[in-house]
Amino acid sequence: MPLPSERARNIAQVLIEALPYIQRFRGKTMVVKYGGNAMVEAALQQGFAQDLVLMKLVGINPVVVHGGGPQIGRLLQRLGKDSEFVQGMRVTDSETMDVVEMVLGGLVNKEIVNLINRQGGSAVGLSGKDGDLIRARKLMLRRDASELLAPEMIDLGHVGEVESIDVSVVNMLVQGDFIPVIAPIGVGEDGFSYNINADLVAGKVAEILGAEKLVLLTNAAGLLDADGALISELDVGRVAELIEQGTIHGGMLPKIRCAIEAVQSGVISAHILDGRVEHALLLDLFTDEGIGTLIRRR
Repeated sequence: MPLPSERARNIAQVLIEALPYIQRFRGKTMVVKYGGNAMVEAALQQGFAQDLVLMKLVGINPVVVHGGGPQIGRLLQRLGKDSEFVQGMRVTDSETMDVVEMVLGGLVNKEIVNLINRQGGSAVGLSGKDGDLIRARKLMLRRDASELLAPEMIDLGHVGEVESIDVSVVNMLVQGDFIPVIAPIGVGEDGFSYNINADLVAGKVAEILGAEKLVLLTNAAGLLDADGALISELDVGRVAELIEQGTIHGGMLPKIRCAIEAVQSGVISAHILDGRVEHALLLDLFTDEGIGTLIRRR
């Protein structure tokens, strides 16, 4: 009988090494915020979909929440409508909200569903409006400035924050062996639709589902220290200090806060992963290779 090739032995070794991780996470829920380069580069898109399908096949329950800011911006530009941002958030009037719903709830959501299904998965797309999944309230930004006698409240239009989450429809899909794919659009008591930051929605969904892990895919290696080195693990007790030092700043600040809130609310851990790395999800779940920043309670 011929001996197995080196490649075959390597594959067998990889599977054996993954076994304890599969046993640990089997039956657990993982909420993944999908965005950045992983959403726009073909190889990364395919790898992301393959990761989800494999996770589902070994008994892990992935739930996806996606963004789509660049796609919204491109369509608005084609329509001749300028994009205005305040503190990194898009000012969203009624006309812009129509575009947001069309892009997030339609185009982007269905592209992701199709991507997963083409890899052998069974994905179902949802807007936060489906099954009363996301209840929203209008988000008002506060601006403090030395020239102001009192703080200024800025109305961004149809930009919201999460008021409540009802995961009944998500649980039904997970139990039916589907992969839910959620667009971060909610409905307010006023009946209007609101665009909500996808990181915040992912964190809240993970919290309500009692997820084992929250994963935020980004276009960065993770949280870097003052010398540019990766902080591979962070407990909540260090966050205030790192914010004060300026280590956590800019676009990483809301992600860290979202992750901290999730773990303080019962999610076992949160991981900020470099979505530019192929198969980042599998590397995170099934190996000890650090490719991001892991956040956990003390």
